[in-house]
This record gives sequence, structure tokens and C-alpha cells, in this order.
Amino acid sequence: MNRKESAAMYAPLYQALQEHRAKQRASFHTPGHKNSPLALPDGLYALDFTELPDTDSLFEASGAIREAELAAARLFGARRTLISAGGCSLCIQAMLRLALPQGGQAVCGRVVHRSAVNAMALLDLEPVWAPNSTAGILKKLEQTPQAGAVYVTSPSYYGQLMDIPALAEACKRRGIPLLVDNAHGAHLAFTEPRLHPLQLGASMTACSAHKTLGVLTGGAWLNIADERYCGGAKQAMSLFASTSPNYMVMASLDWARAWLEEHAALAYPVLQARVAALREQAAALGFGFPQGRCDPTRLTLDASPLGFTGEEAAKRFRAEGVECEMADGAYVVFIATPFNSDADFDRLARALPRVAAKRGEPQGRTGGTARGPFPAIAPAKLRLRAAVFAPHEEIPLAFAAGRIAAEAACPCPPGIPVVMPGEIITPEAAEFLKSYGFFTIKVLK
Repeated sequence: MNRKESAAMYAPLYQALQEHRAKQRASFHTPGHKNSPLALPDGLYALDFTELPDTDSLFEASGAIREAELAAARLFGARRTLISAGGCSLCIQAMLRLALPQGGQAVCGRVVHRSAVNAMALLDLEPVWAPNSTAGILKKLEQTPQAGAVYVTSPSYYGQLMDIPALAEACKRRGIPLLVDNAHGAHLAFTEPRLHPLQLGASMTACSAHKTLGVLTGGAWLNIADERYCGGAKQAMSLFASTSPNYMVMASLDWARAWLEEHAALAYPVLQARVAALREQAAALGFGFPQGRCDPTRLTLDASPLGFTGEEAAKRFRAEGVECEMADGAYVVFIATPFNSDADFDRLARALPRVAAKRGEPQGRTGGTARGPFPAIAPAKLRLRAAVFAPHEEIPLAFAAGRIAAEAACPCPPGIPVVMPGEIITPEAAEFLKSYGFFTIKVLK
């Protein structure tokens, strides 16, 4: 094939990625490696091999993969660490299987990834939903004597952190595991103070390394602190995983672990200082911030005090050559890592006053977004698994109030389910979904 024939090939996705790359925007979104040569080793893309006698096998892991997992466990202080080339979703699935192999109830914070909802349906677990606050989860745990686990997401997409020590202590008293979706917090083992949930008392954490570390997309770790769950961990993960894991992804996890051992102690103080300076600059310009304790490396700005939405702010930042991770009716979120360049930070610092310059009337908010508060958790009329696998139909949202949901209706951003399968769709939930551009929803027949 000559160069002319190659140029004529129809490859729309490849072309779209090339065109986006040519825009050369400052990357404050996933993946954490930022396509930096400092993050990924030379020749990584030549390592697309498979299970061979000298490359080991992920779910047997008796050679190099086993050694890589042992090294990662030492880094995080885990009893056992498993590599995942299937993203954090695979870690979440395995974590739930290990914690509740025979089914049962789990007290769950409402901020939950769709993969966890699907895994609970497959495993026939019964989530007992709680308001997404430490106090709300502790109260619901007291009211649920049969709960076999507690499942929370920390940090949130906005970087907000749960009180993991308090939750861990409550779980310890009950003799049940605390499971943490730590997708956005793999790097918290290296911040000052250390904020990784495994180090704060969690039993197991699903850590999406590619989001904030120098790892190819799809790379994650399942970290286990409780010895009870170590023995069957590989088997639990293999139930959900591909039998053809990507060796480049796994190799990038191993390389990132080695890089962290060598450089994290110097890299993260610098990163935290840079983000703190940006946060101080943004505050002086009138931006707001999420409430509560937050990830010290994540910059989440509330644009509503300046009179515009997070989506509008994201468009303005994009026009200044800065690409954010996500935006909603109030917030715009930037993920910074040690692999952002000096030029990236300089561009964001220059963009802040330009974005803030065009002010409007401050927008009042009473909940998670400028669209208003999230609806209250509705009563469930059917178990999760039964609702997911029951016959259903898709109807206009205008006629959905009073019907039973057959899917998790999850505006993204911010990625928080408004209704869950099996729950009654309230008028408030239907109106909220409408404000996010939903027109239809799946309900039980």
C-alpha cells in the first residue's frame, strides 16, 4: 500500500482523533498521562502481545504479572492488588462479587457508577440507597441490620471526599466490608496528607489509574486490605473480564507504579502547589467551589456566582485552548496531573480572567446543579435484578410519572442516577430529567 492509497482510506474515528490532537489544547481531562513522553515509555506500542510462556497470564499470574501485582500492593500498602485491563468497572464488579458472593444487601451512596448498578443486577444484590453524605450513609446503616457491605464513591467527579475513617469504623464494628469506588482517586496515595481510602480504612478500593496517573485508558487496580477477600480475587475478576487483556495497558500500569516509586514524593507537592495557586486566583475572580473536603489536585470551579453555567464556562475555556474534564449547570472540572506541562498551567492561568470577564447575574442554586436540587430517592417497587431483566418499553418522559423505571436514568455530567431500575418515577424526577434534555425513558410494561 502506498501513501496515496493510505490517505484515501475511510477511518472516521482515527481521523477525528487526529483532528482533535491537532488543536493542541491544554489537557485537563483524562487520561492522566496527557500523552506526555514523560509518562509512557518508548516502545510501549510495540508490546501488544498475548499470553505466552514468558509473558504470563493475567488470571493465573504466576510470573511477571504476579510480580507486578506484588509491587503495586507494596506501593499502596495493600494485602493484595490485582491488575485490570478492563478499567475500574471490572474492579467494581470483582469487588462486589468478593464482598457478597451469595447476594444480600449493601448500603450504597447514591453517587454510583452505572457499572456498579449493572453488576448488582447481575449478582442479584439488593442496594439500600442512602443520601450521598457520610451522615446519611451511617444513618441508613443503622436502619439496615442485614446489610453485608457498605459501598460508596469517593472522591466524587467534583473531587469531594467522603469521611472514610468514620465509615470504616462503623463497618468494622459490624464486621462488614467498606467498598470504595476510588476511580478518581488512585493518586491520593501520594498527596499530602495521604487521602487514599485504602490508607484510611477501606476494605477494598477500585482505582481507575488511567484517570489521574500515567496509565493507558482502561488500566486500573483492585486494592484489597482485608485478608478475607484475597483468596478468591482472581476468580471473581475473571467472571467478568475478557480472556484477552491488553498487555500494553497492563505494562503501562507496571511502568506507572515504578515511576511513582521514583518520582511521586517530588511531583505531588509541586502539583498541589500549582492547583492551590489556580484555586486562589479563581477565588479572587469570583468563582465558587464545591463544599466539603476535596481532592487537593483537582480544580472544580462553580461558575454560577459569575452569572453563567458550567457548560458556558467550558466553552469559554475551550476557546482559550483549555479542555476541561466535564461541565454541568454549575461546575467546570479540571483534572491536573504531574504530566501537565508548564505551558498547560500557564494557559489555564491566563484563561481564568478572560473567562470570568463576561459576568451576568449570579445564579442561585439549591442543589447539585444550576438546574435545581436532585429529587428525593423514590421508593423501590421491584428488586433491582427483576427490574433490569423484566419486559420494558420506552415511553415519552412526559408520561413517565408514576411508572416503574427499567433503567438507571443518569444525566452525565454529573453522572448521578436520578432514578434506579425498580423505582417509581416521581413527577420531580421526570421534570429534573427533562431539564437535562431527556425525552424518553424505559419503564416496565
